[in-house]
Amino acid sequence: MTKTYDLVGIGNAIVDVISHGDDSFLDNMGIEKGIMQLIDRERAELLYAAMRERVQTPGGSVANTIAGAGTLGLTTAFLGKVRDDALGRFYAAGMTEQGIDFPNPPVAEAQAPTSRSMIFVSPDGERSMNTYLGAGADFDADDVDATVAGNARWLFLEGYLYDKPEGKSAFTAAADHCRTGGGKVGITLSDPFCVDRHRADFLTLIEGQMDYVIGNHEEWLALYQTDDLDAALAQAAAICDIVVCTHSGEPVKIIQGATRVEVPVTRITPVDATGAGDQFAAGFLSGLAMGRDLETAGRMGVAAAAEVIRHVGPRPARPLSEVMAEAGLA
Repeated sequence: MTKTYDLVGIGNAIVDVISHGDDSFLDNMGIEKGIMQLIDRERAELLYAAMRERVQTPGGSVANTIAGAGTLGLTTAFLGKVRDDALGRFYAAGMTEQGIDFPNPPVAEAQAPTSRSMIFVSPDGERSMNTYLGAGADFDADDVDATVAGNARWLFLEGYLYDKPEGKSAFTAAADHCRTGGGKVGITLSDPFCVDRHRADFLTLIEGQMDYVIGNHEEWLALYQTDDLDAALAQAAAICDIVVCTHSGEPVKIIQGATRVEVPVTRITPVDATGAGDQFAAGFLSGLAMGRDLETAGRMGVAAAAEVIRHVGPRPARPLSEVMAEAGLA
């Protein structure tokens, strides 16, 4: 029997490997503190071997969104590529344990090892991330499970995956399957540098294939190469049904046609801001999947983001259903 999914995500399947490292350790290893650096396979293996008391969790931006949505009771799946190695088997098992369907079995003949982000947490709480884009970045159209994508009510794509031609073909295939099945397709812009690399392609994609787009203010400004956020969002709203802009402690802007909603944000000093955007998307898309209006969906996104920045790690520490109940949004 074919299963219907409330929310399906496609993105880079990355294992987050977390360890502690003081400033002298970072200096010795040549790690730049507090930023995310892309590294090659050789360096990935060197850093992985140097990590002590490793804590491993399945990660990746859209995968984190899907995990959050699952804690609200949505039926979810995540499409991503891992190699049949220790980290890949760990990733697949971890997603399944969290109730997320992971239909892509680890691939024995994958050319690269499973993607991993090695995160060194300093005594002052700073996170220095070293990301190796392994097998996950090679996800292509052949890896898209047509049955899963075709039975998704809402499909969410990760902008980062657009860095390779394989990812572009995967997006097109998945979007076509989803649309044919009557579902809605959207993308997260992921990162201003990602937007700079793919501006023309993103604009074509948004106009031709996307029903909704989620980005932060820096990403929207980068996409339209302007300093005027309202002008950027107006241009986006002219070519896409639902446009969402998050802005750290500022209100979230949501536009659909003539409807414009601003959702206030309560400023909190974050323990760890990683995952705020991922969990905003989890709350917001869950709201849409549940048939809530734009403002309520936006409030659900804000509540989810506020929960995740109160602790270390990019996924909710408790079910988002509890968070929504406390916020009067259940």
